[in-house]
Amino acid sequence: MSAADPVIAVLRTGHDDLAGLVSGLSDDELAGPSGAAEWDISQVLSHLGSGAVIGRATLQAALDGEPNPGHEFNLTTWDKWNAMSRRERAEGFLQADESLTALYESLDADTRERLRIDVGFLPAPVDVATAARMRLSELALHVWDVRVGFDEHATMAADATAILLHTAPGMLAWAGKADPLDGRRLVLQVTTTDPASVFALRLEAPISVDAVVPETTDGTLTLPAEAWLRLVAGRLGPRYTPDAVVATGAADLDLLRRVFPGY
Repeated sequence: MSAADPVIAVLRTGHDDLAGLVSGLSDDELAGPSGAAEWDISQVLSHLGSGAVIGRATLQAALDGEPNPGHEFNLTTWDKWNAMSRRERAEGFLQADESLTALYESLDADTRERLRIDVGFLPAPVDVATAARMRLSELALHVWDVRVGFDEHATMAADATAILLHTAPGMLAWAGKADPLDGRRLVLQVTTTDPASVFALRLEAPISVDAVVPETTDGTLTLPAEAWLRLVAGRLGPRYTPDAVVATGAADLDLLRRVFPGY
């Protein structure tokens, strides 16, 4: 089995989950608030739809042995989606994300192993599993953005959470901001459930995680794994924080929300 196989499978379930919801939304519901503070539901779908168009063009270019489509292609795509009506964004998302997902699914075993994809913003091409995980991270978080607009107790999908929990530790250095620490250097023990894991969160520039937890830490944070992913992505505001989140010592949730302001 290729490392890409389970990721592609969860891309399909994530697409089908959101497509089932989007297909039944009214125009008023598309104009309603989402979990992304500055976007309505249709704007979340626009972001996902334009990302699918760019992602598909990027994947197809790699398959054809061509260079990444480039930033100008991205700009043109974003402009097109920004100009759409809310209904057009919803319908466009359904088509564009299905097309991207189907292209990933069409890759044979050899291609899933050997293909390298220039995603346009990393120093080197990545394998199919990495590119698919990047799309899954985007999809899973934005599915939550849409669902939480209708249910403030919504959670990220369990299958996506299991795949994403430890796949991109380097992302913390990009997502985390050390300025709110005011020069402090803290180490927290983080314990997640569903799935279970224990690791150290090092709050200093750059923000990082470490599989080895020191005997003495400055605090502890215990929470569902999906809530940890939402915290890192700036989506664990007080309204959306489950009761299962327990913080002790220096693991102050208000501080952590400032360290991870979102993207």
